[in-house]
Amino acid sequence: MDVWKEMKRLQVEQVVFCQEELSGLQAIIAIHSTKLGPALGGCRMWVYASEEDAVADAVRLARGMTYKAAVFGLPFGGGKAVVVGNPSTDKSEAKFRALGRFIERLQGRYLTGVDLGTTVRDMDWIRLETAYVTDTTGTIMATNDFTAEMTAYGVYLGMKASADYLLGSGDLNGRTIAVQGLGKVGYFLCGMLRDAGANLIVTDISNALAEKAVKTFHARAVAPDAIYGESCDIFAPCAVGGILNDATIPKLRCTIVAGSANNQLGEEIRHAEELDQHGILYAPDYVVNAGGLIITACELQGLSMPDMKRNVERIYGLLLQIYSQAKQDGITTALAANRLAEAELAKP
Repeated sequence: MDVWKEMKRLQVEQVVFCQEELSGLQAIIAIHSTKLGPALGGCRMWVYASEEDAVADAVRLARGMTYKAAVFGLPFGGGKAVVVGNPSTDKSEAKFRALGRFIERLQGRYLTGVDLGTTVRDMDWIRLETAYVTDTTGTIMATNDFTAEMTAYGVYLGMKASADYLLGSGDLNGRTIAVQGLGKVGYFLCGMLRDAGANLIVTDISNALAEKAVKTFHARAVAPDAIYGESCDIFAPCAVGGILNDATIPKLRCTIVAGSANNQLGEEIRHAEELDQHGILYAPDYVVNAGGLIITACELQGLSMPDMKRNVERIYGLLLQIYSQAKQDGITTALAANRLAEAELAKP
């Protein structure tokens, strides 16, 4: 990958490569845009196949955060930190404190928080070196996994909006929903769906998590590769990105895709068009999974928990607006969402 070319294509402001030999830190901070405000976006820790994959993930995630903030009118830009390593075995206080020092040098251009593979403890370590961090001990967002719960709540509302638009009713009772990924967000989502009367099909690379979902939510578990071919009303990608691609889209037997994973489309334009051609309604990921960003922005602005929840509930109406605009203009829902975000970013 040509990093400069990719930055130009995605209009990324800044990419910071962070390395410290003593702690073993290898990380990337991508700042996509600060036009609407400081770049806000979590810090994830993951094992990547290559350095190029890590950079590509960071810049795409940062862009998604910019668009996510823009479509909801939030006074923030988009950024993302990626720590290279296994979150189960490679963490240390020294490593996250080193990252905190790199973030501090950006002087407020970027604010980080919990993401895939990171925890409140990790944010507490970062906080020892910089104030530009959220999801630390004592914050609303860190209490009882409120960020994950509100992200799941947004996806749940997105499913209801999608069913309302395509199927004529937002009632999920009796609907069959396939959930891919049973981390914090996926697990919260399963609970909400079960309470709504949905029938659940689940999968996860962890057999223990899948078995727990079977017992708790009376779900049916399938192998990770089998989830794509399961007949369902809604397919919910709640794990890693890039899973809607040439290999998986032909297998889908759903009418709606709505999940919490970021960057679900392998190739944004082409795979959105393929879903459309297959008659599958796609809920743009950075809209339907915006609950976490929304409540983070709300807490930074001093709003209460009820206000935070009300702001998350805007996802329902915004999705209906995007679907209607896509139909009116004869374009994909992904493109309709992008145009909405880009119109906000273009304002003087």
